[in-house]
Amino acid sequence: MEKSVKLYSLSTCGHCKATKQLLNDCAVKYDFEDVDLLEGKEREAILEDVKKLNPKCSFPTIVIGNKVIVGFKENEIREALGL
Repeated sequence: MEKSVKLYSLSTCGHCKATKQLLNDCAVKYDFEDVDLLEGKEREAILEDVKKLNPKCSFPTIVIGNKVIVGFKENEIREALGL
C-alpha cells in the first residue's frame, strides 16, 4: 500500500523546491500546501496543523504515512518512502 505523502512548503523556499523535485523524480504522488500563498483562516488552519507536527513551524515539513520529517533530508525521505 502506498503511504500518503503531504508536504507543507513555502513557494520561495529552496529546500521546499528540492523536496518537491525529489518526490517528482521518485514518481511519488503527494499533496502539498504552499503556506505562504494561503490567506486568512485557511492559512491559520494550515499553520496550526504544521505546529502540531513540527512545533518550530519550519519548512519543508513532510508527512509520509505517520512519519514527520522536517527539512530536506533526502536519505530520511527515501527511507520513509521505502525507496
